[in-house]
Amino acid sequence: MPRRIGAILGALVIALVSASCAHANTVTIAAPGGEPRGSVQVEIANTEPERQTGLMYRNHLDENAGMLFVFARPADERFWMKNTEIPLDMIFADENGKVLGVVSNARPYDESPVGVHGESQYVLEVNGGWAARHHVEHGDRLKFVDFAPHAAN
Repeated sequence: MPRRIGAILGALVIALVSASCAHANTVTIAAPGGEPRGSVQVEIANTEPERQTGLMYRNHLDENAGMLFVFARPADERFWMKNTEIPLDMIFADENGKVLGVVSNARPYDESPVGVHGESQYVLEVNGGWAARHHVEHGDRLKFVDFAPHAAN
């Protein structure tokens, strides 16, 4: 009997891991000509509580991981680094996914509001320096792979 329970539990773990990988949200960034800049697996922050917490209290973020903040409509968004332990790049994009600008290497715990010029509907947070390593710049485009982000408000 214990061997059968172990086999069932093992199969359940494999099924759960496979299901979570199958539903990973990927954001790619491409230059205006279409050449890829990079891609990240993202968590979605599309509710007010999720957006307020963001990446606070975390001491690690995988290299090609991030958080996508989704707002109901474009606005002049400002972010801070309150209770955020790791430096982050913040990539601001309009309702079409066009990159409006990047805040690079935002300082941990800094409560000064930061943002870019223009109205953003999406903000992609990644590890500090990621945008420079992947040459992300104004005019690039965020592409959502097999998911459609929307605010849950």
